[in-house]
Amino acid sequence: MSQPLTAVSLSGVTKDFGRVRAVRGVDLELQQGEVVAFLGPNGAGKTTTIDMILGLSKPTSGEVRVLGIEPRAAIARGLVAAVMQTGGLLKDLTVRETVEYTRSLFVDTKPTDEVLATAGITEIADRKVAKCSGGEQQRLRFAMALLSDPALLLLDEPTTGMDVEGRRAFWQSIRQDAKKGRTVLFATHYLEEADQYADRIVLVSHGTIVADGTGSQIKSLASGRVVRVTWENADTEAITRLGGVDDVEVRGDQVYIHAKDSDTVAKYLLTQTSARDLEITAKGLEDAFLSLTGTTDSTDSTHSTEGAQS
Repeated sequence: MSQPLTAVSLSGVTKDFGRVRAVRGVDLELQQGEVVAFLGPNGAGKTTTIDMILGLSKPTSGEVRVLGIEPRAAIARGLVAAVMQTGGLLKDLTVRETVEYTRSLFVDTKPTDEVLATAGITEIADRKVAKCSGGEQQRLRFAMALLSDPALLLLDEPTTGMDVEGRRAFWQSIRQDAKKGRTVLFATHYLEEADQYADRIVLVSHGTIVADGTGSQIKSLASGRVVRVTWENADTEAITRLGGVDDVEVRGDQVYIHAKDSDTVAKYLLTQTSARDLEITAKGLEDAFLSLTGTTDSTDSTHSTEGAQS
């Protein structure tokens, strides 16, 4: 029995723009049926890498293959589709007309009603694109991408503009597709999406892959724990003087202590202070992101509920 083809393969890939090396020797393989989050701060090389997978640019050195062939050949066969964050829609057409028009560009496609249903936009099929919300327009782009039944789907901020319910329904559709063998590579600002829905997280920084694994594996790379307590008039200087304390945040009467030695911190709080309601948790994906990418500037920072630079 023959082995299934690797969905995406990058081997020693670099990309230079003049004297600037945007991608610095990336080796990456995605298997069929995987859902992979591609994360990193602005300027990390994500977009450049995705452009090479889409055949929009060629590597300076190294090799990119999609299902064993060159990216442009894979796209010409309808094996690859992309859902971008903006553009690509004619505002005067209805949702159904947009899908029908796109469908006319392909030789072999899925039925219009099927992709509308998968994208969850059957009920707005007769609505003008101009009247659709940002989230509805993203779902329309998703429907258009599904027409050729691609083996590889690339998503750039796919749930931008969607409410919580819409994002959940969208990812349920993606997971169902993956079970049928479709490979999905997505970039997102929502770290919780990457943690909850991706099989793997690939974290890039300065043009190289700095981490690759499950959400749990990535989070384990962030050393230390967070101690949270309710503590009025907290003596943050005393906490800072304790060994192994990295940072102390005060939010009203809630104090968050990032520490390598959480046991020592907890013992001090419970025996030497009036702190109560103590809770110790492992650091999350946001902490790992910041630690592994060295991101400190606010423009490149992450937020666990409303995302990360990707």
